Amino acid sequence: MHKLSPLALFTALLLSSAAQAALQPPVGYRAAVEQRDGQAPTCPAIPQPYTGEMQFTSKYAGSDSARATLNAKAEKNFRDQTADINRLEKEAGQMITGYMRTGQRERLDCAIAWIDRWASADALESEQFNHTGKSMRKWALGSLAGAWLRLKFSESQPLKDYPQESARIERWFVNLADRTVHEWSNLPLKKINNHSYWAAWSVMATAVISDRRDLFDWSVDQFRVAANQVDSDGFLANEMRRRQRALAYHNYALPPLAMVAAFAQANGVDLRSENHNALQRLAERVLQGAQDPQAFAQRSGAKQDMSELRKDYKYAWLAPYCSLYDCSAKAQELRKDMGPFNSFRLGGEVTQVFEKP
Repeated sequence: MHKLSPLALFTALLLSSAAQAALQPPVGYRAAVEQRDGQAPTCPAIPQPYTGEMQFTSKYAGSDSARATLNAKAEKNFRDQTADINRLEKEAGQMITGYMRTGQRERLDCAIAWIDRWASADALESEQFNHTGKSMRKWALGSLAGAWLRLKFSESQPLKDYPQESARIERWFVNLADRTVHEWSNLPLKKINNHSYWAAWSVMATAVISDRRDLFDWSVDQFRVAANQVDSDGFLANEMRRRQRALAYHNYALPPLAMVAAFAQANGVDLRSENHNALQRLAERVLQGAQDPQAFAQRSGAKQDMSELRKDYKYAWLAPYCSLYDCSAKAQELRKDMGPFNSFRLGGEVTQVFEKP
């Protein structure tokens, strides 16, 4: 019988121990709730839980295969159809951020009441969906679960007085995550793009909340697929098809990938070297493109639309990314100039949870 060497045995024991340990977020999510004087705002009326079919108009309706030309009328329809979902995502997250900054119990009460109302209604769970609908489902999950992580893991234990509400909300997150896994699994490679990466982030956040190792593993697997889509020059072929929006969509692919990698790292899984440091290669290509988009224009065959690249929050990925790497001088400069970053789709104050002391 073949015996393991002492080093191999030690490594196997470490891996086994890591696999059995409860899943954890990066250490910044353990921060205590701050305490500040002041009066909390009145809790707004809860937006109506969305329990209808997840069938929404695409804002690119009528566009060619590049899906890069906005349709103003279709976009308005989309915004109208998803208004309550977006309110929940943004405002519940803002309430949680406000509570973490102030310790005002009214903000926490309000956030929990909002999310619990939707969880109790089994909102966003319809099995009737189109591509835009399943996209909204995983975006909403990532926003809400990402914010919830701060409450779940804060050393102040803000959820200790809400056991029933917390249990309902976390069951709802798991239901949405299970649907997300089903809807974004086994896609042909040509259809795996930023949407799959955002699905991976939403599932990762839920995995850590629920300590579901199967969800964690699925998210890590999606990251590995993404990493192997990054070519030797740092480009993503499926995002390059967006023509004039190719650079913007390369940048949009980075936040969920950086978050998944940071959460994996916190649980003993180092994804930085996947496909010869693919995440770093992609990030550096995007930062170069933001300075000079000519390489993207040549590859895509279209002058790049830079409007999205002028919004500071679009670089929120720098917060988790620079916790993983010794960032370049350019990345550090952008992080300083554009931060602190707050992205509702990543759960709020990402600079706050990834800032090194």
